[in-house]
Amino acid sequence: MLCTVRAAAAPLLLPAVLPPRAAAMSTLLVSQPRYAWLRELGLSEENPGVYNGRWGGAGQVVTTYCPANNEPIASVRQASLEDYEETVKKAKEAWKVWADIPAPKRGDIVRQIGDALRQKITVLGSLVSLEMGKIFVEGVGEVQEYVDVCDYAVGLSRMIGGPILPSERPGHALIEQWNPVGLVGIITAFNFPVAVYGWNSAIAMVCGNACLWKGAPTTSLISVAVTKIIAKVLEDNKLPGAICSLVCGGADIGTTMARDERMDLLSFTGSTKVGKQVALMVQERFGRSLLELGGNNAIIVFEDADLNLVIPSALFAAVGTAGQRCTTARRLFLHESIHDEVVAKLAKAYAQVRIGDPWDSDTLYGPLHTKEAVKMFLDAVEQAKQQGGSVVCGGKVINRPGNYVEPTIVTGLPHNAPIVHTETFAPILYVLKFKEEEEVFAWNNEVKQGLSSSIFTKDLGRIFRWLGPKGSDCGIVNVNIPTSGAEIGGAFGGEKHTGGGRESGSDSWKLYMRRST
Repeated sequence: MLCTVRAAAAPLLLPAVLPPRAAAMSTLLVSQPRYAWLRELGLSEENPGVYNGRWGGAGQVVTTYCPANNEPIASVRQASLEDYEETVKKAKEAWKVWADIPAPKRGDIVRQIGDALRQKITVLGSLVSLEMGKIFVEGVGEVQEYVDVCDYAVGLSRMIGGPILPSERPGHALIEQWNPVGLVGIITAFNFPVAVYGWNSAIAMVCGNACLWKGAPTTSLISVAVTKIIAKVLEDNKLPGAICSLVCGGADIGTTMARDERMDLLSFTGSTKVGKQVALMVQERFGRSLLELGGNNAIIVFEDADLNLVIPSALFAAVGTAGQRCTTARRLFLHESIHDEVVAKLAKAYAQVRIGDPWDSDTLYGPLHTKEAVKMFLDAVEQAKQQGGSVVCGGKVINRPGNYVEPTIVTGLPHNAPIVHTETFAPILYVLKFKEEEEVFAWNNEVKQGLSSSIFTKDLGRIFRWLGPKGSDCGIVNVNIPTSGAEIGGAFGGEKHTGGGRESGSDSWKLYMRRST
């Protein structure tokens, strides 16, 4: 094994005052002294998972677990279908109030939400590390993305609108009018349990929409904690809490949202498989959907590339968030003349990755989110071997508590091997050889998804061919930087089986509005 495991360290945040002795005996982490900081977010042993101006929930009680040790954190009472029905009605009523507020004033409310998140950024980032499993700096960074998109949305609130066009009829005006769609349903995934909701809700709100959020069941505490922060801002401004409603739940709630004609727009982030089902249900009622699905992302390294850029970039793109980003690099195409050199250097870099508890500030690599993800990782490694691949680094489960696996490099597979064309949400990087530019551009585009892509080269002509119509067919096209990571000022999303949706910046706001001429 080339990857080393770093000893676990103490949690980042420690309680100032010990809780009562009885609570400390609880098996739930929320009641243990070292995790008393969870109380700062308003969390307790059992938390209501429905918010529509008041907190409640009459559905199943679900416990969430820490991926670093598989210990229970706390539980959330999910929404029943009756809770969902009540919440939709209240959200629709709240929209009537919200839509009448001038857009710049709506922007000011979103600004206050961003400020409230700033005040809780460290403790909320710690919760992301604890419940999702990503390292602390990424947890804080994810909350910062929500803060940043709030700042962006404030400016946007004074700019949204359409043009006045020349009319061919004398004495007439031709106006393009943009209005909010109404109620935006937002279904988010476990891997970015804060940021994706922020991308959607901040933009949707300044456009004049109410929001109904269903987060991933395995990160329900994050959904509750974020909603508590937003609810306080709405309450302080004497606005209906149902403007930003929450319904924690599973597939039953998600299916109901997809089929509900009262959902004027449904934004779904998740797997391509489930996204296709959602798209069909929404389309069956001629509804609107915004899909952010999977990505089988590639980095292409040409013989003239600066390897001092390539090695850290490939490492970050493949290993960051333990390979659980939709923009994670899963394929690495190397020109045949530099293949062996890059593989050797990359394996050496993998061996230096510090593995440990995600809340340890020295950790660079944490656990997979669930035990099921570990099984999928092992299955994919075995399939890669059966299809002719060689494991250069990793490939095994790490012997420690939690859902830890070794970051893995596989070589020797053809570009069209079935496992190479399969998106596995795990830190497996398939390293592949190529000879010519034309063939490798085609190989980049031959997978079903079209989210992110990157090339490393110094050839300006090649760069512009890569950016042009015969280059990458992805929604995010990078040059000399990793596939992972994005800026909120640009539109985020992908093509083909990635869903075609766009969120965050640029003109993504138009998806949350309807246009009249």
